[in-house]
Amino acid sequence: MPRIVCRACGREVYATAPIEQLFAEERRCPRCGAVLQNDRRADERRKVHRRANPQGDPGPPTDAERRVAERRVDRRRDGDGGAKRDSGGWLE
Repeated sequence: MPRIVCRACGREVYATAPIEQLFAEERRCPRCGAVLQNDRRADERRKVHRRANPQGDPGPPTDAERRVAERRVDRRRDGDGGAKRDSGGWLE
């Protein structure tokens, strides 16, 4: 069963025939009247996986953690947690 979706209101319309075989009035959304199209999410658009492991080594890396030191050097906020006059979030 094809997935036909209204891109205007988001309604998924169930049909037994592909959208190419429907009449013009059947290609309209019953809720809002917009033209129906095939769902873009039905097909896998990505051609290759971005983070594929090497063929001979399928597991996670065996090395130690790359980051040795902590990311933050200074404290993220002051002790009271409020914004100061020279900070970016200060509003007058």
